[in-house]
Amino acid sequence: MKFGVVIFPGSNCDHDALYALESNLGQEAVPIWHQSEDLQGCDAVVLPGGFSYGDYLRAGAIAHFSPVMKAVKRFADSDGLVIGICNGFQALTEAHLLPGALVRNANLHFVCKTVHLAAGTKDSPFTSHCPSTPLAIPVAHGEGRYHADAATLDELERADRIAFRYCDAEGKLTEAANPNGSARHIAGVLSEGRNVLGMMPHPERAADPVMGSTDGRCIFESMIGALSLAS
Repeated sequence: MKFGVVIFPGSNCDHDALYALESNLGQEAVPIWHQSEDLQGCDAVVLPGGFSYGDYLRAGAIAHFSPVMKAVKRFADSDGLVIGICNGFQALTEAHLLPGALVRNANLHFVCKTVHLAAGTKDSPFTSHCPSTPLAIPVAHGEGRYHADAATLDELERADRIAFRYCDAEGKLTEAANPNGSARHIAGVLSEGRNVLGMMPHPERAADPVMGSTDGRCIFESMIGALSLAS
């Protein structure tokens, strides 16, 4: 399968994503510059983490005006798989491809550590290969607290669109396990069509044994499996 990794000015996890996809998962992966509207025939698109456009105004606020986002929206509207990681998640909410917003962490501090995640649903092309046990995946963000109004949160629950929740190592949803104060422990959400995922933790940083965890691989493996079935 062919993955495209979008590069915005200020992206700093693009090479991490390219390495994980190519070296750890054996997939073709190509960089896509933010000024291009050509997705190069990719089967899936990755919006990586970083500080797109310096996170001026607010995180992800300028990125969604990039020419490449027009192509990403068209791709998503045609059921293409799109994953936004950290800053990529922020850009997807700003582009209204996902509901809610990512705001300042509750403690107002940048958080950089490994957290545990529970897959909230198996019914998605991003989580079908994820185990029932918690995943150990790192976060690195200052604006990662997921926020939405009660009606939106209730709809996400009803429609089974919460992809991941922060939990402890045993899978319990404790306050201490929620690194940023996200509403209902939400770490990742799905679009209405279930083909767009935004998540704050970095699965590409948990794909190589040298990093101490390979738990992030299952997310990309789920995507590869879904794409194989569709081809």
